[in-house]
Amino acid sequence: MTLYCGIDLHANNSVLAILDEHDQVHFEKRLPNDLGILVGALEPFREALAGCVVESTYNWYWLVDGLMEAGFRVHLAHTGGIVQYAGLKHTNDESDARHLAHLLRLGILAEGYIMPKEPRALRDLLRRRMLLVHQRTLNLLSLQSLITRHTGERLSANQIKTLDVDTYRDRLPEPIVVGALVTAQSMRVLDHLIDLLEQDVHRRLHDQEDFRLLTTIPGVGKILGATIALETGTIKRFPGPGQYASYARCTNTQKISNGKTKGRGNKKNGNKYLAWAFMEAAHHAAIWSPRIKQFYHKRRAKRHILVAKKTVANKLARACYHMLSKQEAFDVTRAFG
Repeated sequence: MTLYCGIDLHANNSVLAILDEHDQVHFEKRLPNDLGILVGALEPFREALAGCVVESTYNWYWLVDGLMEAGFRVHLAHTGGIVQYAGLKHTNDESDARHLAHLLRLGILAEGYIMPKEPRALRDLLRRRMLLVHQRTLNLLSLQSLITRHTGERLSANQIKTLDVDTYRDRLPEPIVVGALVTAQSMRVLDHLIDLLEQDVHRRLHDQEDFRLLTTIPGVGKILGATIALETGTIKRFPGPGQYASYARCTNTQKISNGKTKGRGNKKNGNKYLAWAFMEAAHHAAIWSPRIKQFYHKRRAKRHILVAKKTVANKLARACYHMLSKQEAFDVTRAFG
């Protein structure tokens, strides 16, 4: 008898449901989020289990890694691709767990990619850097608006960074100076932390071939190259360049019925970090590469500037797919004709 396990994961507990080929429940229980307890509950069914499905919630790392290390076959459910029957009158955690097992039994489970632990941790470190960059930018904008509000001057980011204590005291009212100095100090601390993260990421990645290949693209430096490499993972998980470009949100979304457009589809499908990286890459590539710049300006003459940049991003995403698949450096002629 083959069994299928669904795990509805929460912050402090999980609901396990184990079904057979006829959707009959063999085990169902709510257990605390303790790896030893969960593995112990699954152990009597190990030989018959075809797989365990875990929801892709914010806290899935520990459970998926632990179950895989314990020898269980694990599937990560892509929650955005799973929609239960809308006519159901009653659902709960138990029914959700059974539904995951049911989808696995039918072979129609929408799965997410389980990235290996080491590159996943490095990827999350790079995402942490992006958060710090956003915080630094918020502090910079706060200082700009503060100075403009009290002096009428509009200073650039570079001018803000060169201001010293005496300048703040000369330009701002005394009660505001302390707040401005604290904000400026926060920016300097964030600059230091961002630099530390960038050094660590580069130290771990500089010998990897995918990272080296990606930095051969004009305008793609260490940060963009690392972001694309780590967010992509293994390129073999994508059937073709179109699917990879779609995952990077570089393609249009459409819903068509009977030849008519019924909406724009789900534009948030895919990876938002890759989408950011390829749009940044498109912006810089159109500056540093004459061929790409020419291609970009032709598109911009006919379409909106963002559409033109997205077109360049789409070309770069497709080029990256072929580069990583064939382990070849970037060729602007092949990519942009």
